[in-house]
Amino acid sequence: MIGMEFQYPQVLWLLLLLLPLAYHSWNSRNERKASLQFSVAQPFLRQRSWRSYLAEYLPLLRIPVIALLLIALARPREEQMDVKRRSSEGIDIVLAIDVSASMLAKDLRPNRLDATKEVAKQFISDRVGDRIGLVAYAGESYTMAPITTDHRVLFNSLEELSYGKIQDGTAIGMGLATAVNRLKDGQGDGRVIILLTDGVNNTGSIDPMTSADLAEAFGLKTYTIGVGTNGMASTPVSIDARGRLMYQKRPVEIDEELLQEIAKKTGGQYFRATDNESLQAIYQEIDKLEKKEVEELRYYAYTELFRPFMLWAFGLLFLEVLLKNTLLRSLN
Repeated sequence: MIGMEFQYPQVLWLLLLLLPLAYHSWNSRNERKASLQFSVAQPFLRQRSWRSYLAEYLPLLRIPVIALLLIALARPREEQMDVKRRSSEGIDIVLAIDVSASMLAKDLRPNRLDATKEVAKQFISDRVGDRIGLVAYAGESYTMAPITTDHRVLFNSLEELSYGKIQDGTAIGMGLATAVNRLKDGQGDGRVIILLTDGVNNTGSIDPMTSADLAEAFGLKTYTIGVGTNGMASTPVSIDARGRLMYQKRPVEIDEELLQEIAKKTGGQYFRATDNESLQAIYQEIDKLEKKEVEELRYYAYTELFRPFMLWAFGLLFLEVLLKNTLLRSLN
């Protein structure tokens, strides 16, 4: 009965009534025996045949018959299909992630960029039904993945997200502008930008507040995240002759005032992530803030399983009638 459920499980309580019925049938079996009185019973001892034993216990066969019928009445069934339909639209989200050299700093494990990618994957996995896009920026910006519901595309894009593919620097304004461009044609209030950086805007042709004005004009809420520990961090400063990054302790500088202004202007919030745990907590908080009430309709298809129980019950009942009118006819 693995995977089986009952439409009317309350009927199964009637099975408890079979216990006193079985007890009564067992105790009254002697009343069904034919009897003759003899002065001496010794010649008749050990003379009972298998037919007499069968005739004595045959009425007990009705107990499993009733049990099978009760199980059939409870309507056993097995769920074959679970179809879901969502009646409301999801949210459009663009993740704008800084991929400058400083994102390789090791104050997060194993570094800021890899930690960001892992947390972003979990965030994407939890956003069922939402359309999500990915923008990478450093000294310039570009779209890694257009907004899509295909998580595989997003995960592959995150795997390809790395330092060195574009000009280095921190162009916060350009990263935000590219994210705005991906979302500006959308409809409704469910459009969100999550912009993550670990530095200060130091390049780019678009001022960050100009991009914030654009986000506000298009109704795009922007959450900003500053990544980096408080104090000093092991940060890449140069590349040696073998192409390996050289690290030194450098002060962590994040333009928190700018990020706060962008978030406030667009109706979002600013967060500071100083380690892996706080970064994960920030994404979880944003996940809660941007949840929509979704009405979910479910459709179930079942395979009815009562027929085998009915067939077994009628089979046993037929067997009792058959035996009573054939092999055991003369003993009844």
